[in-house]
Amino acid sequence: MNFTRRHALKTVALVAAAAAVGIRARSQQPDSPDAEKIRAKLQAIPMDQKVNLTNDEWKKILTPEQYSVMREAGTEAAFCNAYWDHHGKGKYHCAACDNLIFDAATKFDSGTGWPSFFEPVKGSVATVRDTSFGMVRDEARCARCDSHLGHVFDDGPPPTGMRYCMNSAALKFVPEK
Repeated sequence: MNFTRRHALKTVALVAAAAAVGIRARSQQPDSPDAEKIRAKLQAIPMDQKVNLTNDEWKKILTPEQYSVMREAGTEAAFCNAYWDHHGKGKYHCAACDNLIFDAATKFDSGTGWPSFFEPVKGSVATVRDTSFGMVRDEARCARCDSHLGHVFDDGPPPTGMRYCMNSAALKFVPEK
């Protein structure tokens, strides 16, 4: 990516970051008796089975930012999200259902301001054609709970040539022990 494009992306990200401040201020995990029951229901579903919660149930256990990204296919601001510049060793899981999505060893700096990976854990990500906003892209979804994670592009590094451009709000990092 050339300097001009990278500079433009950072400028757009700073403007978007200012708009996102209100969302982050409300990013506490919901904590209510209903939320605890729903989390218990979710944890009781074996990891090899699909998760089918209602939108109302998801709203009760996801933060407003997570709900916007994961259930409404929103996008968080670039260059100011939790994992865009994160370099820890470990695994990235779906923030909604805890499905293992990426190994940190597959993460790379794409220069886009979002966490990018060249390969998901086998069977963890489903792709769906996305034609929103006048573009044609492949949307990446959690194969277990169908949550929106981000988008997939064919401009990544070897060995796959793919770039899984993800939203940090859709991921939960578990450090290597």
